[in-house]
Amino acid sequence: MTQHIVLTIIGLFLITALTNIFATLKSILLAKKIMNPVYFLVFADAVIFATVVSKVANSNGIHFVFAYALGKTLGVFIGNKIEDRLALGILEVDIFLNNKSKMIQIAEMLREEGYTVNNYLARGNNGHRRYKIEVVIRRKEFKILEGIMDECGVTDPTLKIKNLNKVEGKITTTRVKAI
Repeated sequence: MTQHIVLTIIGLFLITALTNIFATLKSILLAKKIMNPVYFLVFADAVIFATVVSKVANSNGIHFVFAYALGKTLGVFIGNKIEDRLALGILEVDIFLNNKSKMIQIAEMLREEGYTVNNYLARGNNGHRRYKIEVVIRRKEFKILEGIMDECGVTDPTLKIKNLNKVEGKITTTRVKAI
């Protein structure tokens, strides 16, 4: 293999990874109904895809196909990591506890942080008393909720986590208290 072919394979790998990062982010943004960046991502992905496919189709050797496939795999991995960092979206988290004082402590700490919190008496398995905390929180702030539970000595609680498309009204979805 010549140096030119090696550089072409490396370039193909990196460009394919980039387009798959775009494609992964595009899918995530579409699912969250955040449309404006999607148009740019689709255009850039289409231009690069057409160029890359023609290069792979006109090449001699399986190494171009492997570079393309490995680039797509790396792109999905990196796209997923970026999405984890962005943590787009809103969650409704229901926390179920057996201890009433822990429930009150967590609910009050969340309220002090500025979140809208509801708490209820519920009946769990076999009709036993359980206490439910319901909080709507931005996905990127989920670590704050985990930190509050840890601070209150609650480990491994029962959680029900739902993704929400949007929230309207007087519900606060983000931390109000200064960091």
